[in-house]
Amino acid sequence: MRPALFHTALLLAALGAALPGRCANLFDANSYQSLTADRRASKPGDIVTILVYENSSASNTADTSTNTNFGLNGSVSTLYAGNNRLQLGTGDTYGGRGQIQRTGRLLAQISATVADVAPNGDLIVAGDQNIDVNGEKTKIHLKGRVRPVDLAQNNTVQSSRLADAQIDYTGDGFITDRSRPGLIPRLFAWLGLW
Repeated sequence: MRPALFHTALLLAALGAALPGRCANLFDANSYQSLTADRRASKPGDIVTILVYENSSASNTADTSTNTNFGLNGSVSTLYAGNNRLQLGTGDTYGGRGQIQRTGRLLAQISATVADVAPNGDLIVAGDQNIDVNGEKTKIHLKGRVRPVDLAQNNTVQSSRLADAQIDYTGDGFITDRSRPGLIPRLFAWLGLW
Protein backbone atom coordinates (compact mmCIF):
# COMPACT_ATOMS: atom_id res chain seq x y z
CA MET A 1 0.00 0.00 0.00
CA ARG A 2 1.24 3.45 -0.76
CA PRO A 3 2.09 5.66 2.20
CA ALA A 4 -0.38 8.41 1.20
CA LEU A 5 -3.26 5.94 0.88
CA PHE A 6 -2.25 4.30 4.13
CA HIS A 7 -2.36 7.61 6.02
CA THR A 8 -5.77 8.47 4.49
CA ALA A 9 -7.16 5.07 5.49
CA LEU A 10 -5.89 5.52 9.05
CA LEU A 11 -7.41 9.02 9.25
CA LEU A 12 -10.81 7.78 8.03
CA ALA A 13 -10.74 4.87 10.45
CA ALA A 14 -9.95 7.22 13.33
CA LEU A 15 -12.78 9.58 12.37
CA GLY A 16 -15.21 6.68 11.99
CA ALA A 17 -14.37 5.41 15.45
CA ALA A 18 -14.73 8.88 16.98
CA LEU A 19 -18.17 9.66 15.44
CA PRO A 20 -21.15 7.54 16.42
CA GLY A 21 -23.13 6.22 13.48
CA ARG A 22 -26.65 7.55 12.89
CA CYS A 23 -29.30 6.17 10.64
CA ALA A 24 -32.38 8.03 9.55
CA ASN A 25 -35.72 6.47 8.95
CA LEU A 26 -36.97 7.36 5.47
CA PHE A 27 -40.56 6.49 6.37
CA ASP A 28 -42.69 9.27 7.90
CA ALA A 29 -46.19 8.09 8.81
CA ASN A 30 -47.57 11.68 8.83
CA SER A 31 -46.62 12.48 5.22
CA TYR A 32 -46.68 9.03 3.62
CA GLN A 33 -48.91 8.58 0.57
CA SER A 34 -48.94 5.45 -1.50
CA LEU A 35 -48.74 5.62 -5.29
CA THR A 36 -52.47 4.93 -5.51
CA ALA A 37 -53.47 7.41 -2.77
CA ASP A 38 -55.90 10.27 -3.32
CA ARG A 39 -53.96 13.46 -4.14
CA ARG A 40 -56.65 15.87 -2.92
CA ALA A 41 -55.74 18.53 -0.38
CA SER A 42 -56.06 17.33 3.19
CA LYS A 43 -53.57 19.17 5.43
CA PRO A 44 -52.18 22.68 6.00
CA GLY A 45 -49.91 23.82 3.20
CA ASP A 46 -51.75 21.88 0.48
CA ILE A 47 -53.04 23.87 -2.49
CA VAL A 48 -56.64 23.93 -3.75
CA THR A 49 -57.84 25.62 -6.94
CA ILE A 50 -61.02 27.62 -6.40
CA LEU A 51 -63.20 28.13 -9.49
CA VAL A 52 -64.92 31.46 -8.86
CA TYR A 53 -68.22 31.71 -10.75
CA GLU A 54 -70.23 34.34 -8.91
CA ASN A 55 -73.36 35.99 -10.30
CA SER A 56 -75.30 38.40 -8.14
CA SER A 57 -78.42 40.31 -9.00
CA ALA A 58 -80.60 42.54 -6.87
CA SER A 59 -83.69 44.54 -7.67
CA ASN A 60 -85.82 46.82 -5.54
CA THR A 61 -88.91 48.74 -6.65
CA ALA A 62 -91.04 51.16 -4.65
CA ASP A 63 -94.27 52.93 -5.56
CA THR A 64 -95.73 55.62 -3.37
CA SER A 65 -98.83 57.68 -3.89
CA THR A 66 -100.78 59.83 -1.50
CA ASN A 67 -103.86 61.96 -2.00
CA THR A 68 -105.02 64.37 0.67
CA ASN A 69 -108.07 66.62 0.39
CA PHE A 70 -109.47 68.99 2.96
CA GLY A 71 -112.55 71.10 2.49
CA LEU A 72 -114.51 73.63 4.56
CA ASN A 73 -117.91 74.97 3.55
CA GLY A 74 -119.90 77.62 5.27
CA SER A 75 -122.84 79.84 4.63
CA VAL A 76 -123.86 83.11 6.29
CA SER A 77 -127.20 84.89 5.96
CA THR A 78 -127.66 88.53 6.86
CA LEU A 79 -130.58 90.92 6.41
CA TYR A 80 -128.66 93.50 4.41
CA ALA A 81 -126.36 91.38 2.24
CA GLY A 82 -128.50 88.34 1.62
CA ASN A 83 -127.03 84.87 1.48
CA ASN A 84 -123.24 84.72 1.35
CA ARG A 85 -121.42 81.47 0.90
CA LEU A 86 -117.85 80.74 1.74
CA GLN A 87 -116.05 77.71 0.45
CA LEU A 88 -112.45 76.88 1.26
CA GLY A 89 -110.58 73.79 0.08
CA THR A 90 -107.09 72.50 -0.07
CA GLY A 91 -105.58 69.33 -1.41
CA ASP A 92 -102.30 67.62 -2.02
CA THR A 93 -101.41 64.81 -4.36
CA TYR A 94 -98.04 63.08 -4.43
CA GLY A 95 -96.80 60.21 -6.52
CA GLY A 96 -93.34 58.76 -6.41
CA ARG A 97 -91.64 55.82 -7.98
CA GLY A 98 -88.15 54.41 -7.56
CA GLN A 99 -86.27 51.43 -8.84
CA ILE A 100 -82.81 50.08 -8.07
CA GLN A 101 -81.15 47.29 -10.03
CA ARG A 102 -77.66 45.94 -9.52
CA THR A 103 -75.94 43.07 -11.27
CA GLY A 104 -72.45 41.70 -10.68
CA ARG A 105 -70.43 38.90 -12.25
CA LEU A 106 -67.02 37.52 -11.34
CA LEU A 107 -65.19 34.68 -13.12
CA ALA A 108 -61.73 33.64 -11.92
CA GLN A 109 -59.54 30.72 -10.91
CA ILE A 110 -57.51 31.17 -7.74
CA SER A 111 -55.06 28.75 -6.18
CA ALA A 112 -55.59 28.91 -2.43
CA THR A 113 -53.57 27.38 0.38
CA VAL A 114 -55.07 25.25 3.14
CA ALA A 115 -54.38 27.34 6.23
CA ASP A 116 -55.92 25.03 8.81
CA VAL A 117 -58.14 21.98 9.25
CA ALA A 118 -61.26 22.44 11.38
CA PRO A 119 -62.15 19.84 14.03
CA ASN A 120 -64.89 18.44 11.78
CA GLY A 121 -62.39 17.99 8.91
CA ASP A 122 -63.32 21.08 6.87
CA LEU A 123 -60.39 22.80 5.18
CA ILE A 124 -59.88 26.50 5.92
CA VAL A 125 -58.52 28.00 2.68
CA ALA A 126 -57.22 31.46 1.78
CA GLY A 127 -55.61 32.86 -1.34
CA ASP A 128 -54.77 36.06 -3.22
CA GLN A 129 -54.38 36.81 -6.89
CA ASN A 130 -52.77 40.05 -8.09
CA ILE A 131 -52.90 40.99 -11.77
CA ASP A 132 -51.25 44.04 -13.34
CA VAL A 133 -52.03 44.74 -17.00
CA ASN A 134 -50.60 48.00 -18.34
CA GLY A 135 -50.88 49.73 -14.98
CA GLU A 136 -54.43 48.55 -14.31
CA LYS A 137 -54.13 46.48 -11.13
CA THR A 138 -56.75 44.05 -9.88
CA LYS A 139 -56.63 42.03 -6.70
CA ILE A 140 -58.83 39.13 -5.69
CA HIS A 141 -58.73 37.93 -2.08
CA LEU A 142 -60.63 34.79 -1.15
CA LYS A 143 -61.13 32.81 2.01
CA GLY A 144 -63.61 30.27 3.32
CA ARG A 145 -64.24 26.67 4.41
CA VAL A 146 -64.31 23.66 2.08
CA ARG A 147 -65.68 20.22 2.85
CA PRO A 148 -63.26 17.53 1.64
CA VAL A 149 -66.13 15.74 -0.15
CA ASP A 150 -66.64 18.84 -2.32
CA LEU A 151 -63.11 18.66 -3.73
CA ALA A 152 -62.98 17.20 -7.24
CA GLN A 153 -60.32 14.65 -8.20
CA ASN A 154 -58.24 17.38 -9.85
CA ASN A 155 -58.18 19.28 -6.52
CA THR A 156 -60.65 21.99 -7.58
CA VAL A 157 -63.80 23.28 -5.94
CA GLN A 158 -66.43 25.77 -7.08
CA SER A 159 -66.82 28.96 -5.07
CA SER A 160 -70.49 28.16 -4.53
CA ARG A 161 -69.29 25.25 -2.34
CA LEU A 162 -67.31 27.53 0.00
CA ALA A 163 -68.86 28.06 3.42
CA ASP A 164 -68.32 31.43 5.10
CA ALA A 165 -66.93 32.67 1.78
CA GLN A 166 -65.34 36.10 1.60
CA ILE A 167 -64.43 37.18 -1.91
CA ASP A 168 -63.01 40.68 -2.38
CA TYR A 169 -62.39 42.06 -5.86
CA THR A 170 -60.68 45.45 -6.00
CA GLY A 171 -59.09 47.43 -8.77
CA ASP A 172 -56.72 50.36 -9.09
CA GLY A 173 -55.60 52.25 -12.16
CA PHE A 174 -56.68 54.75 -14.81
CA ILE A 175 -59.90 52.98 -15.82
CA THR A 176 -60.92 52.39 -12.21
CA ASP A 177 -60.22 56.04 -11.33
CA ARG A 178 -62.35 57.24 -14.27
CA SER A 179 -65.28 55.04 -13.27
CA ARG A 180 -65.53 56.65 -9.82
CA PRO A 181 -67.73 59.73 -9.36
CA GLY A 182 -65.98 63.09 -9.08
CA LEU A 183 -65.51 65.20 -5.97
CA ILE A 184 -68.72 67.25 -6.28
CA PRO A 185 -71.10 64.24 -6.71
CA ARG A 186 -69.37 62.51 -3.78
CA LEU A 187 -69.78 65.65 -1.64
CA PHE A 188 -73.47 65.92 -2.55
CA ALA A 189 -73.95 62.21 -1.79
CA TRP A 190 -72.20 62.63 1.56
CA LEU A 191 -74.51 65.55 2.39
CA GLY A 192 -77.52 63.50 1.31
CA LEU A 193 -78.41 65.88 -1.51
CA TRP A 194 -77.82 63.45 -4.36
